[in-house]
Amino acid sequence: MSEVLNFGHAPNSPRFRLIAGSTPAPILPSADTGLKTLAIISDRALDRECLAQSLITHGLDMDVDLFSSVDDWRRTADKVHSGMLINIGRSNVGDEALIGDLKGLASDFPGLPVVILAESRDVRQMLRAFEVGVQGYISSAIGLNVCIGAISLALAGGAFISAEDLNDLRQFLSVAEVRERSRAAMFTQREVDVINALTKGKPNKIIAYELNLRESTVKVHIRNIMKKLNARNRTEVIFKMSGLFNQ
Repeated sequence: MSEVLNFGHAPNSPRFRLIAGSTPAPILPSADTGLKTLAIISDRALDRECLAQSLITHGLDMDVDLFSSVDDWRRTADKVHSGMLINIGRSNVGDEALIGDLKGLASDFPGLPVVILAESRDVRQMLRAFEVGVQGYISSAIGLNVCIGAISLALAGGAFISAEDLNDLRQFLSVAEVRERSRAAMFTQREVDVINALTKGKPNKIIAYELNLRESTVKVHIRNIMKKLNARNRTEVIFKMSGLFNQ
């Protein structure tokens, strides 16, 4: 079922279409308005409808189509959207299903700009989102005008991060730099390489192959690392490294 909701009295005023149910109707190009079309993804009907209406009321010069999920969007017969805004609310960008959706969009629709709207301002989530191909990360703490600007920038090929989030990012990178220097002072570069491999769960044989070392040499490095950390085994090494440098 497809429902077109109009806002404003002008015949060419932007509109959005609500795609309801698990089998949405095909979406046709907006030939009557000539406007670009934005897909808004949100699993709550009221949230997505209010968001669409608010964006249009505050000057978003686009048609807007609403979907409950990326899967619903994928099931449309004709994907004519110029960009996509995914409202994840309080969800974590690291959620396996969401990461799968984002990677799939980046792979299958490389020309489609995707912007994330989230309540969290966690820098790690933000960086993870950009890693998998999004072009904007918007905190729900920002205003609608900034949100519209972020969408427009993404559609123009740019990438958006708010000034507040940028300050958080600078602080995060500064802390990461301090931790990296601390780690470099505590371990040799080769030990750091071995630690990185250990945290990925790789066995000694694979570590030796990837680092072009003898397996016996890898064992020596692990013993030295354990001694420096006062750890009894490799699992405790990973745990202690996490406590030292990833808080």
